[in-house]
Amino acid sequence: MPYSVDFRRAARRHLEAADKLYSRSRTRHDVAGYLFGLTAELAVKEMMRESNMRPLPATSRRDDPFYAHFPELKAMLRDTASGRRHGDLRRIAQNSQLMQNWDTAMRYAPGTDIRAEWVATWAEQARELVSKMDAS
Repeated sequence: MPYSVDFRRAARRHLEAADKLYSRSRTRHDVAGYLFGLTAELAVKEMMRESNMRPLPATSRRDDPFYAHFPELKAMLRDTASGRRHGDLRRIAQNSQLMQNWDTAMRYAPGTDIRAEWVATWAEQARELVSKMDAS
């Protein structure tokens, strides 16, 4: 079953879930952290879409930033950012602190590997990226 794509709504939905999980139970900060990272990625991908960047054909997904995750997403954006939000996207790509230590591999790690201070930073960064996304 194919799903439609709505980066903006998905970013807001993931942020709402992450915020609720993070604020209600610091014992699951690891899961909230994962959701904050997904939120950040979705906000960036919405900005890419707003810049008229488009996904590559399915045969090129390995080279497509629309299918990449942090930190690879930032590396790909350094080479592919274009369009009206080019400047915002380049700043995101060049920010070495943005989503530092976040990786999809964390979903397999013990929760104790995911530091609370990282999650606090990811939460702030995800909120900032959603605000940037909404600023257009």
